[in-house]
Amino acid sequence: MKEIKIPKSKHFKLEEFHCKNGTPVPEEYYVNVQKLMDNLEVIREHFGGLYPIKINSGYRTPAYNKSVGGAKKSQHLTASAADIIMSVTPSILQDEIEQLQKDKKIKQGGLGRYSVFTHYDIGKYRNW
Repeated sequence: MKEIKIPKSKHFKLEEFHCKNGTPVPEEYYVNVQKLMDNLEVIREHFGGLYPIKINSGYRTPAYNKSVGGAKKSQHLTASAADIIMSVTPSILQDEIEQLQKDKKIKQGGLGRYSVFTHYDIGKYRNW
């Protein structure tokens, strides 16, 4: 029997990435969540570890994703994305994530620029 490794990191717990409708992250996506956590740790440490990162949205079930108007192929569906909030302005956070991607310190995935939160994912690179 294969041992299941539960994703964890210094500042993040798996529960933070559960769907907002109460559905836990499926085990098949644990590898994605771990990679996402690892990259979010780098972002947090980039700011000196002074500011916690709040996960506003992590994994989404297909039904929940549809109900919030998410993209049909959203990275949230595979627990590869997080909408995050930090105690810095979203524009500062977004600029710093973009620089960390350019410097290859974090995965150059998707970066969504919103006025009240930031979308970061470990999928293919795209910026909006």
